[in-house]
Amino acid sequence: MSERQDSTPKPASMNVKTALRVIEIIETFARERRALSLSELARLLAVPASSCHALIRTLTSLGYLYETARRQGYYPTGRLLAMAQQIARHDPVLDRVHDTMAELRDATGETVVIGKLHEGAAVVYLDVLESPHAIRYIATAGERRELYANSIGKALLGAMEDAERGAVLAQVAFQPFTARTLTTPAMVEADLQAARTRGAYVNLSESMPDVGALAWPVRLSGESYAISIAGPVYRIEPHLERYAAILRAACASLEKT
Repeated sequence: MSERQDSTPKPASMNVKTALRVIEIIETFARERRALSLSELARLLAVPASSCHALIRTLTSLGYLYETARRQGYYPTGRLLAMAQQIARHDPVLDRVHDTMAELRDATGETVVIGKLHEGAAVVYLDVLESPHAIRYIATAGERRELYANSIGKALLGAMEDAERGAVLAQVAFQPFTARTLTTPAMVEADLQAARTRGAYVNLSESMPDVGALAWPVRLSGESYAISIAGPVYRIEPHLERYAAILRAACASLEKT
């Protein structure tokens, strides 16, 4: 009986839940930045300790976690970083755009981000090269942003056919993040038209106060992406025209490679 139970495939929902829990464990270590006991992990994840025990034991046996001292908690080993670095080094898109993004960061002194449409309803950041300034726009690869309140999102919307864009905007649950947030499809359409004339899709304090960004779409291997230059509004706004010209040239060059 035990052999038959062990060989029975687990329900898909259980596999998805297990995968999600592993990611949550990794994110918890990244946030806490310290060794965590099984009971602490369970508390931070708001789940029973029994739900964490098997996963922690499996991750430890695979070399992704280690016990810092008996009963003093677990912490990720360098294996996770090594695997992530191997994956990043062979990313077909990021490898292609990295040097151009670095040149944009060096030319402007601001944070440079590349993003893509996520599940048809949001922007997902794929890579972020941060500004060297102490006061700078900070973001992390994997973060998601609203299409209508983000320069990359606007660039992606602007690159869509009218029918596709209309369908996407019809599903958006608009909410104001600041007094300058666009909150209707009509406002977004007007802004996109102005962006085409200006030569840059701009977000000036629409998602966060005092944060500014400009973006432009780029087509890579048949897929739509967008690259943005972001930083404090007081540094971005005076240089919009110059940064826009640099950004458009960089995207055009990428499309030729």
